[in-house]
Amino acid sequence: MCMRVIGVTGGVGAGKSEVLAWLDKRSDCRVIMADQAAHRLEEPDGVCYEPLRALLGDDILDAEGRIDKQKMAAKIFGDKTLLKGVNGIVHPAVKAYLTAQIEKERTAGEIKFLFIEAALLIEEGYAGIVDEMWYIHAGEEIRRQRLKTSRGYTDEKINSILKSQLSEEEFRRHCDVVIENNGTLQGVYTQIEKELGEDRWQKQ
Repeated sequence: MCMRVIGVTGGVGAGKSEVLAWLDKRSDCRVIMADQAAHRLEEPDGVCYEPLRALLGDDILDAEGRIDKQKMAAKIFGDKTLLKGVNGIVHPAVKAYLTAQIEKERTAGEIKFLFIEAALLIEEGYAGIVDEMWYIHAGEEIRRQRLKTSRGYTDEKINSILKSQLSEEEFRRHCDVVIENNGTLQGVYTQIEKELGEDRWQKQ
């Protein structure tokens, strides 16, 4: 079985989580979330644990000796040097982990599609390890409403997040497929079914 590796990206509030949860239920797909992989690598037996502890100090640990995400976030907040140091530890480790998982699944030959979701999919050069990039798109007003309703974000916080992310033009420029998520989830699933159809892949 020839497996295809697909990177999934999109702005905050675009609905990536719902899309990926649906894909993960399919027998021919596997989904890997980069942030979940990072959390595993930051556990005491993970490759990021000791380097992060050395960089940030033991005050980021909880009572059980694990890295406390909130304490780590508070320590690097506003400190560009520490943030750069953390990213320099975590991002390469996650990318190496994902590359190893891709090879593992190719060898096993049990799935048709491996989806990788990462917040910095484009910025971190994941195009080099995936076969195709998908952009989950939703209009800004729809995204704003979702963030207010589901996460309780204020306009100020939403503005700050949107400002830090790539523009729609940049997402579109780097991605091969655009999945529109401005309506119903069923409409999204219909688009995905079409993209995963045998006819489309045979044409490539």
